[in-house]
Amino acid sequence: MSDPTTEQEAEQPTSLGIYDKPALPALTEIEIAAIALSVIWLIVSVVFLVLPDKVEGGGFVVTLLAVFMPVAMIWVAATAMRASRIMREESTRLQTSIDALRNTFIAQQQRSSSGYEPAVTQKLDQIAETAKKTETALATFSTQRTEPVRGKSPNANGDQTTLELGTQAEDIAPPLSNDVFIRALNFPETQEDTEGFNALRLALKDRKAAQLVQASQDVLTLLSQEGIYMDDLRPDMARPEIWRQFAQGARGRSVAALGGIRDRSSLALTSARMKQDPIFRDAAHHFLRRFDHMIIEFEPEASDADLTALGDTRTARAFMLLGRVAGTFD
Repeated sequence: MSDPTTEQEAEQPTSLGIYDKPALPALTEIEIAAIALSVIWLIVSVVFLVLPDKVEGGGFVVTLLAVFMPVAMIWVAATAMRASRIMREESTRLQTSIDALRNTFIAQQQRSSSGYEPAVTQKLDQIAETAKKTETALATFSTQRTEPVRGKSPNANGDQTTLELGTQAEDIAPPLSNDVFIRALNFPETQEDTEGFNALRLALKDRKAAQLVQASQDVLTLLSQEGIYMDDLRPDMARPEIWRQFAQGARGRSVAALGGIRDRSSLALTSARMKQDPIFRDAAHHFLRRFDHMIIEFEPEASDADLTALGDTRTARAFMLLGRVAGTFD
């Protein structure tokens, strides 16, 4: 024999808390008052208007209007007040849901930030080590030792030719063209992008360009952990004269157009990561400093087309995003 209590509990639906569909509210004082007033008005209308009037025609229509119009107005007012009360209750419930979601999101961010900090530290160490090995290898392949002249020494007094053993790779490397530099800042598109890899290889031979490329690679890697990819961003492109003003030291509203990232989700995630993760914050500020130094040196010799192309690279988009979060364009 089954337990009645168990059957009653089984018949009860499972509650979903704040996501439950609210039940229709019962009659309140407003509806009760409306019903009472309607009944009173109908009684008064029947006694004083309908019964004494035996005339057919226009008088009957007027009587009907006099009877039912106040009833309709009473119920219109009652319905409006009921709808207003339901909207207030829905607004309160929605605000509660939003607060709960916000608290859940913050808690997840805190747990995730505490969980991936060691992994990020290890990743940054690996990136730094790889960059050092790459720079050393490039310097090894690029450095050329001055061969001594065979035969008679050019100096009559027998002095030997001086060998510059401390020559750095960037001292003997050819200057980096603007096209190659801009292409390197956009990074290779795919594994088959030979032109992109060649530009990146040449940029890594240049000390200043390599510093910016490595800083950009660091922040792009960290941003990708939040699901933020530069290819997904579609910023408002700034005019070349805005870039020139920024390179010449202008800040604030005059260069606000450089902060052309409008993706609210990316801005919110980046801002939260900037506040919670000191590793990300240090990498972002380091990248912003490197970009500032680069644009100051790049602008005088760059054409308007070069500045436009620079603004469309992945590195420039990262600068727009991080610069807006850091308040560079405020």
